[in-house]
This record gives sequence, structure tokens and C-alpha cells, in this order.
Amino acid sequence: MLNMNQLNLDQATQIITAALAHSKDEGFPPMGIAVVDAAGQIKAFLREDGATALRFDIAMGKAVAAVGMGCSSRALTELQTKIPVFFTSLASSTPQHFIPQTGAVLIKDTNGAILGAVGASGGTGDQDEEICIAGIAAAGYTHA
Repeated sequence: MLNMNQLNLDQATQIITAALAHSKDEGFPPMGIAVVDAAGQIKAFLREDGATALRFDIAMGKAVAAVGMGCSSRALTELQTKIPVFFTSLASSTPQHFIPQTGAVLIKDTNGAILGAVGASGGTGDQDEEICIAGIAAAGYTHA
């Protein structure tokens, strides 16, 4: 029986597929998108043709930062201006990539439980965030 409080591969793939469709519709540059579960472990990743090599690392780092801190990477971007030493220390001490840059949002179920996060890289931070939100909505979840 499927645990509804866990993100599965089909759901993660659905989020990525919808996010990439939105990116294409908007004419954004080639993207890399990573979906992580609530533990910050990769569930799925795709890099579009033409996306540069670091797209995976950046998308993953944004998603891990969001789920690890329990908020969107936009909020982390704003917070790091207030306490930069904390974020520098955190980024250097965690074994996972940790990039507090706009472009990742939490995936929440209908009860508000955090299922994971999705991060994107390839466009501006706003474009990256926009496609993440579109992918989450298309899969029937909410974001934070």
C-alpha cells in the first residue's frame, strides 16, 4: 500500500514533466530540475538538451536547502543577507549540496505535510521558481 505522506517516483516525474512543459511554454532557457524527498534524497532529475553541466548540482542544492531548512529557497536567499556567516558555515558543513538561492520550493500534501522539494536551474531565480510551482500544482500538491 502506498504511503500518501511520501513522494514516489511517479509523482516526482509528474512534477518534473509539468515544470519542463511550463518552461517550454514560457520560452525559458534549457533547465535542470531535481525533486528530493523529505530527507533531501534525490527522487528524480532531468536535464534538458542544451542545459549546461552544473544544472544538476545547482537544482539539487536549491532543493536540498529548501527541504533542509523547511522553507522556500527564496526565503533562504532573503535570510542569508541577515546572517551570512550561518549560511556559509552551513553550506560548508553539510555533506549535501546546499544552495540558498531562489529557485526551489517545498512540496506539500493537502494536509500541509512536507513531502519534499523541487529545485530548478537554468533561468533566472524567478523563472526557476515559477516552473517548480507550476510542476507542483500540476501534480495536485501545494507549495511553500
